[in-house]
Amino acid sequence: MNVELTRFKVKVGKTEKVNVWLTFLKENMRAVFLTLEDERMYVETIFRETLFGDEYLYWYSVQGEGGQEVEESESCIDKRHGVLG
Repeated sequence: MNVELTRFKVKVGKTEKVNVWLTFLKENMRAVFLTLEDERMYVETIFRETLFGDEYLYWYSVQGEGGQEVEESESCIDKRHGVLG
């Protein structure tokens, strides 16, 4: 079992890109759930915070062993993420 909490600073001018990605995830939740199942991702939560004028994203995840690697995925979610990343 792998449990992680990671914080990423959003680069200046990239807030709209974050908004597009989060909207895409919300609009495609069925595909998101299927993708997470293949990855054995039991929990994946994204938090957003603005602190002293800087924007941050936090990823909290609980993942089991032996899940599919994102780089090997055929999921439309993972393919789109690679394009946006």
